[in-house]
Amino acid sequence: MLRENATLVVARNERWQGSVATEPVECGWASEAIFFIRTLGGDRCADARVQAEISPDGMHWVAAGAEGALPKSKTEVTALRVAHFGNWLRLTAKVPDGLEFLALVTLHLK
Repeated sequence: MLRENATLVVARNERWQGSVATEPVECGWASEAIFFIRTLGGDRCADARVQAEISPDGMHWVAAGAEGALPKSKTEVTALRVAHFGNWLRLTAKVPDGLEFLALVTLHLK
């Protein structure tokens, strides 16, 4: 039996600065989730951090434990694996003051 899978683009060419969050995704059917993050242009954000968040209702959020640094160049990719996430997922980022970049974020579910 083949497992169901889905790939969702949750941010494409979005200008990220300050504190940002992707649109929430309802994905309680999945048992695995991976966010892939790329920076498409703008400032180098070596100190910027991304964090996966989970929610029981899509409105109230808590950190899921998966976090990492943004890619340092356009050729790098950051991956965040999330397990035991319930029904809702999103990705947040904290970009240092005065910096901005274009983001591409995909969520892969299985």
